[in-house]
Amino acid sequence: MHGRDLGVNPDDMIEVPEPEHAAKQEILENKDVVVQHVNIQGLGRTKEDLLGHEISDVFHAKNLIDVMKKAHMARQKLLRLGIFKEVEVLIDTSEGDRLVLGAGALPNGLDVIFEVTEVKRLTGSYNTMVGNNEGSMVLGVKLPNMLGRAEKMTFQFSYGTKETSYGLSFFKPQPGCFERNLVLNLYKVTGQFPWSSLKETDRGLSAELNFPVGRSSHTVKWEGVWRELGCLARSASFAVREESGHSLKSALSHSMSVDSRNSAIFPNRGALLRINQELAGYTGGDASFLKEDFELQFNKHLFLDSVLSASLWGGMLYPLGGHSSCIADRFYLGGPTSVRGFGMYSIGPQSEGDYLGGEAYWAGGLHLYTPLPFRPGKGGFGDLFRTHFFLNAGNLCNLNYGEGPKAHLQKLAECLRWSYGAGVVLRLGNIARLELNYCVPMGVQSGDRICDGVQFGAGIRFL
Repeated sequence: MHGRDLGVNPDDMIEVPEPEHAAKQEILENKDVVVQHVNIQGLGRTKEDLLGHEISDVFHAKNLIDVMKKAHMARQKLLRLGIFKEVEVLIDTSEGDRLVLGAGALPNGLDVIFEVTEVKRLTGSYNTMVGNNEGSMVLGVKLPNMLGRAEKMTFQFSYGTKETSYGLSFFKPQPGCFERNLVLNLYKVTGQFPWSSLKETDRGLSAELNFPVGRSSHTVKWEGVWRELGCLARSASFAVREESGHSLKSALSHSMSVDSRNSAIFPNRGALLRINQELAGYTGGDASFLKEDFELQFNKHLFLDSVLSASLWGGMLYPLGGHSSCIADRFYLGGPTSVRGFGMYSIGPQSEGDYLGGEAYWAGGLHLYTPLPFRPGKGGFGDLFRTHFFLNAGNLCNLNYGEGPKAHLQKLAECLRWSYGAGVVLRLGNIARLELNYCVPMGVQSGDRICDGVQFGAGIRFL
């Protein structure tokens, strides 16, 4: 039985037995069985102690159907490690101790064999990207299963017409718990932010520990970054020029997420809660602040495959030690991925047309997703599309922390921006989506940049 065929009926998988084995096959199908041996064939550089944790549940199977299910689950765990190109499963009657010709073989004993094909020691990739009036060539090199226990080293180099970036990362999972892992990063990355006439180059290193706690996932991270800020255009405002120069940020952060949605892009049920905290300055560096933000989403399936979704975002940045906040650390709001109908990050404090971000924000959204009218391509390509009706609202501002919470809430409720509209959404795999919406912005304040009418958006995180 091959791993890909584990979902079929057991009667279809077992070959017609020879007469002398017919009675034994009938016993295996109708009575309890014992898994006597689990073997893995095809190993090269992979250490066997790593795989023992992934296949141990197979020994606890009580009948043939249970063996099939647990073998399938073990196969999925082996593939998840990212060290095997193929994994096939064979289930056979036990032959006992092969060194002593059948000794110890039980009448209801089974042997489970995993036939694996390891990935290459070195893999590479090459592609080109075009965007934001810039073209770049991206080279990638990956060393999977580097030390034999699912470690992975990845290097990526990007050479562009404007900037050059690189990143080196090392990934080390804990044997028996792939979700608990350590990631080390060394990188240089450059970003251009035309809404602020700002260019930022980061050179840094980080270490993060990922681990599950019950139904939640946690990440604890330390990051040290040498930041270089500069003006993107000669017309940059004086407020942006003041922020230019070098700074060093050393920060500890923690993020927690609980995700019960059945899909990250088009969920029709479930909820998401994500909370992030960042503390900078206590481990060195020039930046000193406490930053908190959260994301909340609920999804409810309605009639005729329609889905009602509600989202709420919020965050606050509190400067420490008498320092003012940096333009690179503040929150930004507006655009096709947050408050639709407004320009990209073009809500809130600004100077001479350059948006400076804010130290506090909130944003909410109410969405109704329905299938395309008349359901073209149902069950196929048409299921990648949804019609989309939305209502968004939010605000971004700076707070006077000498005032109380009541004054803060009052300021966040003032100058409310909101918008409504409709459009079409396209799912790209299960990681990103495209939106084409007709937007009607409302509550526009002086200095806001709006996008009244058709607006296009692409991304992985949408309000």
